[in-house]
Amino acid sequence: MVLLHVLFEHAVGYALLALKEVEEISLLLPQVEECVLNLGKFHNIVRLVAFCPFASSQVALENANAVSEGVVHEDLRLFLETHLPSKKKKVLLGVGDPKIGAAIQEELGYNCQTGGVIAEVLRGVRLHFHNLVKGLTDLSACKAQLGLGHSYSRAKVKFNVNRVDNMIIQSISLLDQLDKDINTFSMRVREWYGYHFPELVKIINDNATYCRLAQFIGNRRELNEEKLEKLEELTMDGAKAKAILDASRSSMGMDISAIDLINIESFSSRVVSLSEYRQSLHTYLRSKMSQVAPSLSALIGEAVGARLIAHAGSLTNLAKYPASTVQILGAEKALFRALKTRGNTPKYGLIFHSTFIGRAAAKNKGRISRYLANKCSIASRIDCFSEVPTSVFGEKLREQVEERLSFYETGEIPRKNLDVMKEAMVQAEEAAAEIARKLEKQEKKRLKKEKKRLAALALASSENSSSTQEECEETVEKPKKKKKQKPREVPQENGMEDHPSISVSKPKKKKSFSKEELVSSDLEEEATVSVSLPKKKKSSPKEEAVVSDPEETGNKSVSKKKRKFSSKEETVSSGPEEAAGSKSSSKKKKKFHKAPQED
Repeated sequence: MVLLHVLFEHAVGYALLALKEVEEISLLLPQVEECVLNLGKFHNIVRLVAFCPFASSQVALENANAVSEGVVHEDLRLFLETHLPSKKKKVLLGVGDPKIGAAIQEELGYNCQTGGVIAEVLRGVRLHFHNLVKGLTDLSACKAQLGLGHSYSRAKVKFNVNRVDNMIIQSISLLDQLDKDINTFSMRVREWYGYHFPELVKIINDNATYCRLAQFIGNRRELNEEKLEKLEELTMDGAKAKAILDASRSSMGMDISAIDLINIESFSSRVVSLSEYRQSLHTYLRSKMSQVAPSLSALIGEAVGARLIAHAGSLTNLAKYPASTVQILGAEKALFRALKTRGNTPKYGLIFHSTFIGRAAAKNKGRISRYLANKCSIASRIDCFSEVPTSVFGEKLREQVEERLSFYETGEIPRKNLDVMKEAMVQAEEAAAEIARKLEKQEKKRLKKEKKRLAALALASSENSSSTQEECEETVEKPKKKKKQKPREVPQENGMEDHPSISVSKPKKKKSFSKEELVSSDLEEEATVSVSLPKKKKSSPKEEAVVSDPEETGNKSVSKKKRKFSSKEETVSSGPEEAAGSKSSSKKKKKFHKAPQED
C-alpha cells in the first residue's frame, strides 16, 4: 500500500493533504476525475492533514519567490519534517512544480511525483480550498491571492534601471518607424513643392536638406543674391547654392499662391523637426547601448546590436541563443521557405547589415557570417552576465573578426583566442578598477554635497529657532514692563507731596500748576474764614470744641491725610488732579483751625 500526500502552496499558507491508500496511484485517476467538482465525494478521497498559515505578507512573498526559484524555504522544510511520517521510503509526496519536487527530494529525501493524478488532485484542492480549511472564506482567499500577486509581480519587475533593455527595444523600433515616416513625408514635400520649383529636386538629394531649403526659399521669385550666404549654410556647398540661385531665375515651375506656400512651409517644418528628433533619438540609442551592451555595440555597431536585442525580445534571450540562431536571426521567412521547398537555407539575417559581411568576398560571406555570429553570441553573454559591463571584450572580439577577414583575403594567420582573451581580462580588470575609482569619487562628492546641505539646513533651523526665541522673549518682556510702571507711580506721588519742589514727569508739572492755583484759592479762603469766624462759633458748638483743642485737630487732620493717601495707594487709578484736590482740602482744614488761635 502506498500513502500519498499532496503539497499545496496557497497565498495564505502551506497545506498538506492525504489521499486514501491504494496499491497503485494510477488507479485513483478515474475516481478523482469524477469527484473533483463534487465537494462531498472529494472529501471521501482527500483529507486535510495540516495547514501552516503565513505570518505576514512579507513571509508569503519570500516563500512564493523560493517556490518559483525551486528552493526549499525554511518554513516549508519545517512544515514537511513536522507533519510527514518519519519513514520516508513509505511516503510519496505529490507537488505541482517539478523544480520544487526535485529540491525536496534532494534535500529532505522524500520521493516526489508530479503530473497525472497529482494535477487532478491539486485542481480539486484549488477549487475547494476555502472549504477544506476552517475559518477561511472565499473572499479572504481571493484577497490574499491578489495581494501576493501584486507584490510578487512588483518584485519581479524591479531590476537595475541603468541596464534596461526595454528602452533599447522601443528606441530602435521608433527609429525604424521615423525613417519610414521621414522618407514618406519628404517625398510628399518634393512632389508638392516640385510644382513650383522642379529644378531643386535634381540639385538636392538629402530629404532633410530639401525640406529646409523649401522652408527657406518659399517663393522662388523672391530668391536673390542677398540670400546666397544663407543657402551656402544650408547646403554646406557653395556650388550647389549658386546652382539653386541660377535655377530659380530660369525655372519652368508654375506660380503658387501665398496660402499654398504657407501650407508647404508648415509641412516642411514638421519634417525638419522629425529629422532633428531622429538625430537626438539616435544619440540616445548609442548612449543606452554603451550602458547596456557595450561589448555587442563595440563588435557589431549600435544599430545592428539593438536590432538583434529587439528581435530576440531581450538581452537575456539573445544571450541564451546559440550562434547558429543568431546567424539567421531576422531571416525566419527565408529559412522556413527554404526548408519547405528543400532549397538552400539563408546564410545571414540581421548581421548582414554589419560592415564585415559587406567587405568579405562572395565566397567568404557565409564563413565570415558564421564567425561573426559566434563572436556576437559571446559578446551578448558577456554583457548580460558581467557585473561591471565594459567594452574591452567587444573591442578584442572585433579585432579577431578583422584578423579572420584578413586571413580569408591574404592568408595571414590570426592570433589564438586564448591569448586574446588573456589580454582582454587584464584590460577589463584595469577598466573595472578605473570605474570603481570614478564611482568612489562620485560617491564622495555626493556625500560632501549631502553634508553641506544638512549643515545648511541645521544652520537655518537654528537661526529660525533663535529668532523665534527672541520674539517670544520680547513678547514676554513687554507686559512685565507695563506692570512695573504702575507701582512706580505711587511713590513718585508721595514724594511729590513730601517734596513739592521736585518735578520729573509731565503729570508732575500739572501738579505744580495746580499748586499755584491752590495758593491763590487758600488766600481767598483765609480772608473769608477770618470774616465769618465768629458767626460759625455761634452756630456750631462742635467748632468751638475743635478750637479749644488745637493739638487734637492737628492730629485729626494728619490722620485724615494718611487715610486719603492710603486710599490712593490702594486704588492706583486716582490721577494727579485728585491728589492736588486732597492737598488743598487738608491745607484748608489746617488754616481753618489756625485762624482762631491768631485772633
